Amino acid sequence: MSFELSSEQEMIRLMAHDFARNELETYAHKWEQDENIPREVIKKMGELGLFGMMIPPEYDGAGAGAVSYSLALQEIAYSCASTAVTMSVTNLSCEPVLKFGDDEQKEKYLRPLAGGGLLGAFAITEADAGSDPGGMTSRAEEAGDCYVVNGSKSFITNGDWADVIILIVRTGQDKTNRGLSGFILEKGTPGFTIGRKEDKMGLRASNTVELLFEDCRIPKKNLLGKEGIGFKIAMVALDSGRIGIASQSVGIARACLDEAIQYAKNRRQFGRSIDSFQAIQWMIADSATEIEAAHGLAIKAASLKDKGLPFTKEASMAKLFASEMANRVAYRALQIHGGYGYMKEYKIERLYRDVRVTAIYEGTSEVQRIVIARQTM
Repeated sequence: MSFELSSEQEMIRLMAHDFARNELETYAHKWEQDENIPREVIKKMGELGLFGMMIPPEYDGAGAGAVSYSLALQEIAYSCASTAVTMSVTNLSCEPVLKFGDDEQKEKYLRPLAGGGLLGAFAITEADAGSDPGGMTSRAEEAGDCYVVNGSKSFITNGDWADVIILIVRTGQDKTNRGLSGFILEKGTPGFTIGRKEDKMGLRASNTVELLFEDCRIPKKNLLGKEGIGFKIAMVALDSGRIGIASQSVGIARACLDEAIQYAKNRRQFGRSIDSFQAIQWMIADSATEIEAAHGLAIKAASLKDKGLPFTKEASMAKLFASEMANRVAYRALQIHGGYGYMKEYKIERLYRDVRVTAIYEGTSEVQRIVIARQTM
């Protein structure tokens, strides 16, 4: 397949590059300390079309496609991985409404989500149901013109900031994956509260919280599709989400590599800069090669999505390889920095912490291997 970018794709990549370097790069360290991304930055990202990149223009989306989305997300992640995951999750939350929402839901929620007027989140994980959604215990019971939800969700990105949350919970008596349903939950719905804010290792500027439901009444008109298709909704969203995390991983890895190269050129040992040593050169060579391979996998999965072809296996391959690659690249980059890489004054220390979760969320590496094996066999 050809990896030559169209003029539109290159224009979008450059737009995201310029925005990231000018609006994010300088402030990412402070935002991590503050554990917050300023709302005006998020608003500007929405105005640039970065929150509805795969949504058609008739719903105020950019209609740019998955390849452009991957390219843009790589650039955002290079400068601020926390901002990148905020962008990724909002794009992910648009997908279920586009695929399964009715006309009224699309008009009410998809337009402002895609246009940046609303921020989105996606809630499926529970304390005892991470890789196994079948273990979900949060329930929604019919009650007149509402569903009454009780339970909790864990590790929800954008959870406290989101105006709209795609919520997957159990309905009916079926205790398998077929007993799950999807809902559109609005911020401020009675019975819905924000629980514990997570104290994370990395991505500390990104908002991650627990969601609590106590007799939370969601109108029946906010059911996505019909009862019993919640697992399908989740898998459709996560396929696209895995392209996002693969792209985030590539962006972080590129930042790690550039930090390593810059440091190696300036650091002198034994009378010369350390970039002249073969040991350093081989680490740089391995990292550069793996980054290009991961980029190719991400773009291939995104290209298949843009063509309307199946891409589940390719998205999992991209996410698996890119996330584990990025962790290797970050390790090498910190090793090149030596003791200085362990100090918070160097960007590589933050990148090293930020990258670790890429092999965990949107499906762990172990889950990706299950998906790939099933699709292959």
